[in-house]
Amino acid sequence: MHSDDVKRYLSRDHAADLQAAVRRLDGTVRHTEVIPSTVLSTQTGYTVILKPENLQLTGSFKIRGAYNKIASLPQDSLDRGIVTASAGNHAQGVAYAARERGAQATIVMPQITPPLKVDATRAYGAQVVLHGDVFDESAAYAAELSERQGMIYVPPFDDYDVICGQGTIAMEILEDVPDVTDIIVPLGGGGLGAGVALAVKTFKPQVRVIGAIPEGSPAYKDSLEAGRVVPAGQVVTSAEGVAVKRPGDLPFALLNELLDDVVTVSERDINEMIVLMLEKHKLVVEAAGAVPLAALEHLNLRSRAFASAHGTHVIVPVVSGGNIDTVTIGAVIQKGMIARGRIMNFEVELPDVPGQLVKVAMLLAQERANVIALDHDQFKASGHYTNAVSLGVTVETNGPDHIDRILRTLEDNGFQPKRIY
Repeated sequence: MHSDDVKRYLSRDHAADLQAAVRRLDGTVRHTEVIPSTVLSTQTGYTVILKPENLQLTGSFKIRGAYNKIASLPQDSLDRGIVTASAGNHAQGVAYAARERGAQATIVMPQITPPLKVDATRAYGAQVVLHGDVFDESAAYAAELSERQGMIYVPPFDDYDVICGQGTIAMEILEDVPDVTDIIVPLGGGGLGAGVALAVKTFKPQVRVIGAIPEGSPAYKDSLEAGRVVPAGQVVTSAEGVAVKRPGDLPFALLNELLDDVVTVSERDINEMIVLMLEKHKLVVEAAGAVPLAALEHLNLRSRAFASAHGTHVIVPVVSGGNIDTVTIGAVIQKGMIARGRIMNFEVELPDVPGQLVKVAMLLAQERANVIALDHDQFKASGHYTNAVSLGVTVETNGPDHIDRILRTLEDNGFQPKRIY
């Protein structure tokens, strides 16, 4: 976005524009009800209340900005058709909004987009074009199509109307959680963060807005530190919804002034939160939606001084989406369970005599370790001419302490287990 346009939008009547967005979305976009999280409140020592945009129409918050933008367009613009680029969630939002407003939508998506999101976008009547390896390449091609074919380009984040639409999330939070002290948002292109920060600082500026990013998507952290937009050299994260190399100019301008803090989370943090949401809240959360949840465990030291001065924190993480395919979620569950000590795999060499496998099995049963898989293989022993066999075992466990107890019991009984994961 050109710098003159950024300045023009920064001088708008934000309160009026945000309230107009609320009116446009009324009756179309779901006012998602907040969910108190006992488990996360216990873990953090704060009051944690979820804003579950994964339960939104189309499975993500993106419908808010897309619908607000498209609903603001005149009929002659709608007749020209809509084009956009997206890794998936914005695509579904635009496709849904275009269908509701009677416009034809063309969506350019990266070739790595999960099939679930591609199929869901097509189901709303949009034409899908797969182009590029990352979002930025898809966006460049969508802009080219817009110029060549005269379609209206609806940016996924670098657009004032889109940002105001996303800001309606904060309007709902301020209404439903009047004592909120902190709101955590994932940062990719910055549209969600900018919208939330704009609404919060317009209507209740004492509330802190905290951005959360994966380690492998550092563009916002680097840009905020530099005080200008700095593209990331590479983006490597499972959270494709925030896998953006270059922040939007307008979102960055807003966040550079309004954002209170940034927290970086690991892929392990993200996987663990996806599993926790499934187990404790029965919520399906995609990786980008788990990023703000993963940030919770990093807030202790960052916010302790604030908490002592202002009392107990009431933290609302925005669970931004739940569009995750079954293959991915299966792999994530396994990784998350391994990270949390819920699954353990070890190898142990046994004398090649009868009864050894039974002895190991009895010790595992004694420690209440549920055996998932066994691999009894003579060819994996350390020496082919030793009278030994290699036993690989995968067990379901109750956490790191349980794993330590199992390994110690095996050692106390003469075995030398080697933990693999």
